[in-house]
Amino acid sequence: MPSSKPLMTPSSSPTPDSVESALRTLETESGGINALAAALRGPLGATFATAVDLIRNAKGRVIVTGLGKSGHMARKIAATLASTGTPAFFVHTAEAAHGDLGMITTDDVIMALSWSGEQPEMKTLVNYSARFAIPMIAVTSNAASSLGQAADIVLELPKAREACPHNLAPTTSTMMQVAIGDAIAIALLEGRGFTALEFAHFHPGGKLGAMLKFVRDYMRTGAEIPLKPLGTKMSDAVMEMSAKGLGCVCIVDDAGGVAGIITDGDLRRHMQRPDLLAVSVDDVMTKQPKTVPPSMMATEMIEVLNTRKITTLVVTEANKVVGIVHLHDLLRAGVA
Repeated sequence: MPSSKPLMTPSSSPTPDSVESALRTLETESGGINALAAALRGPLGATFATAVDLIRNAKGRVIVTGLGKSGHMARKIAATLASTGTPAFFVHTAEAAHGDLGMITTDDVIMALSWSGEQPEMKTLVNYSARFAIPMIAVTSNAASSLGQAADIVLELPKAREACPHNLAPTTSTMMQVAIGDAIAIALLEGRGFTALEFAHFHPGGKLGAMLKFVRDYMRTGAEIPLKPLGTKMSDAVMEMSAKGLGCVCIVDDAGGVAGIITDGDLRRHMQRPDLLAVSVDDVMTKQPKTVPPSMMATEMIEVLNTRKITTLVVTEANKVVGIVHLHDLLRAGVA
């Protein structure tokens, strides 16, 4: 038989060197974020607002560009902008000179990321921007750089020490780049009143997509709903509860409105009654159970379940029972 891998055990050291290193990294990078926040409260704030207005009023898209680590951050910023309602895509700085300039139109806005502002590969995009009067926003730590001087708007990020002990590997600087990109995306999102429903259009897949669906997408309907009218004997209600396998039964009035619910918990609370199966559901049910509309978003539904510490929700429309949602269904769908 193949030998099993040795079990990895935590270091016996109170604070391993690797943890100390991680803490230094996080403290250094958080210092960069704090410096950026302070700058936004100062002169950078007005420039930031101008950049947001420029993007908001643009007829075209945001072309986010960069090289090296700045290029990776630019890809992320473009993706965040696009997913939050601002059309955007990434153009590699070096590839621009080999045909990708054709992706950029005069209706667009270029956002160029370069910490030093002196990348020679950026010259092609700078010249293209000037030639066709395409506005350019520079995200750099050096407003006096070639990029900064050529740009229409300069978001000058405060200089901060990298987390790398040699102050070389881009760490704090890239964190600040992506943070200012997130800040722009969220400012645009909030400015246009971008809703969760609109967000759902761009995120139909995965767990996020599942959470952006509605109660009607997960509820059980028709014959799947455990349902009994007022006045039903508990013996019949228990049989209905068992047959439908949801651990509950909805009790409705003559008009089909929800009158109450009987759950496994209600059965346990009344288990000592010798006549339990003979009495009416009216004597056992929990009155006025929590209900939700089919139009409620799944994220809100999860919040209700968690807050009330329950596993089942009755779905109603005009006070009529139209469905039922169980936590197990949400787990299978990857929502909860």
